[in-house]
Amino acid sequence: MHSVLAMIKPLDSRFSFIVISLMVALIAPSKAQDMKSVTTIPEWAVHFSRLALNCIGTEFPNKTGHVLMDSTDLDSPRALHPAFYGCFDWHSAVHAHWMLVHLLRRYPQHPDAAGIRQALGRNLTAVNLAAEADYFHRPGTRTFERMYGWAWLLKLAAELEDWDDAQGRAWRENIRPLEKIIVERYFSFLPVQTYAIRSGEHPNTAFGMSFAWDYAATTGNDSLLDLLAVRARDYFLQDEFCPASWEPGGSDFLSPCLIEADLMRRVLPVPEYRDWLRNFLPGLEEGKPLNLMKPAEVSDRSDPKIVHLDGLNLSRAWCLHGIRSALYASEDSRTIIGQAADAHLRASLPHVASGDYAGEHWLATFAAYALSLQ
Repeated sequence: MHSVLAMIKPLDSRFSFIVISLMVALIAPSKAQDMKSVTTIPEWAVHFSRLALNCIGTEFPNKTGHVLMDSTDLDSPRALHPAFYGCFDWHSAVHAHWMLVHLLRRYPQHPDAAGIRQALGRNLTAVNLAAEADYFHRPGTRTFERMYGWAWLLKLAAELEDWDDAQGRAWRENIRPLEKIIVERYFSFLPVQTYAIRSGEHPNTAFGMSFAWDYAATTGNDSLLDLLAVRARDYFLQDEFCPASWEPGGSDFLSPCLIEADLMRRVLPVPEYRDWLRNFLPGLEEGKPLNLMKPAEVSDRSDPKIVHLDGLNLSRAWCLHGIRSALYASEDSRTIIGQAADAHLRASLPHVASGDYAGEHWLATFAAYALSLQ
């Protein structure tokens, strides 16, 4: 606990409560696990939801990713995207909505439940989501949010899929037209993408396939599962000796090596996965390579690219926990991988609320997803 308190000292005191809450969850995982069914709401869940509530209605600043075909295409973010206009960019708005649904489902007695429902109800209307679907039929949108934003949209649809809640069921129906288009985009794109994209940012192929896999498994879309399984094997099955020494890149928020390993633990049977992982990341079960197991350092959280490295620490944590869950490994190996995951969480959880919008418009989602796997 002394090391936890030491981490708090550099932070503004108004954020100390969230750090303590998050670290207690990590130090006592059994209690954190109990929160899934719970009446006690952890303070981090309240704080994260308020970050998302703030950003989903914040139209500017905004990076649209919008292709102008001519002068008539000029329009405001909210006019272009009446559901997902906030949080600086489309994908961040989508995954902020995912997080709000996720927290509302996990903590039905959330103190801000009424406000969350009101905000989601305002954005996730049938009219708004039909307009979002129509946007994908416009010229110049073939590559829009491919596949990062697509993956988060499917993550949102999957979160709504089996929620026994009247409003949730309505939002689930409202999102279907957009979801249908995104699924169709996977079927049109993956067969013609000859080579995987292995960057540590948005276009990463393995990330785009991972959440699509979870969606397909949740919704029973066997055709999509089959497509993803075939293409994952095409892209990644022969990979060996991932160049982990090249990581991290200066603006990574995904680990190219770990995100691929996290995808393949979904796709491959466990015995085959163990063999594949040993060739792909030799020594991982012994805590190697060290630069993958050691959290990235973030020098400037006001820089929109450098702050990506906080996201890298959080996504590495969820990948390491996913990999650990798929291994028939010794207790020592599971402990080593789990400790590395927790070290990455401890490195960046205190900075989700940094006071700068460069990170605050998106990092809470990464943190919430990582914590959901604890």
